[in-house]
Amino acid sequence: MVLTGLVVGLLSLFQLSIITVVSTLSLAIMCFTISVRIYYKLLHVLQLGDGVHPFQSYLELDISLSGEEAQHYMQKAIVLSCSAVDTLRNLFFVGNLFNSLKFLLLMYLVTFVGNLCNGLTLLIIGVIAVFSVPLFYTKHQDKVDSCFVAVQAHFDNTKDFLHRLTQGGGPPPDPTPGGAKPKAH
Repeated sequence: MVLTGLVVGLLSLFQLSIITVVSTLSLAIMCFTISVRIYYKLLHVLQLGDGVHPFQSYLELDISLSGEEAQHYMQKAIVLSCSAVDTLRNLFFVGNLFNSLKFLLLMYLVTFVGNLCNGLTLLIIGVIAVFSVPLFYTKHQDKVDSCFVAVQAHFDNTKDFLHRLTQGGGPPPDPTPGGAKPKAH
């Protein structure tokens, strides 16, 4: 139900502007809430209901923030934004060559994705994936886990190779503890 509503809302953005979609959704919500409010008022006038406001629990919901809570959330936002700026600075100004190369490769791949589809298509795919991937995983958990282990092993091998390559090459590290070699007979 939620997935259908989200997909219909996102698909409507293909044909209409965001302002039109938001205003139409607001009109639909207002038509519903006003109709329900008038219905409850009519029931009270006809003495068939108790006259309680149908949305009173939502109206009494406390959504205010204390000064301390607001300061806490603001501090978190500032720390996150400073961390993001610091990470981007290190990536763009090559603070770590390996991380900057990974970022370069990622941005290169994103250009191909951008040529194939726009951001709205990716958002729709993401919404569908949020609801579909957990169901797929529960049905095929063993196969997915075995594929994930194989991909992770391949990724770790490639990462180790690239790391050794950026460190100047050389043979892989000795897996025996302490570097002890067995005696040759």
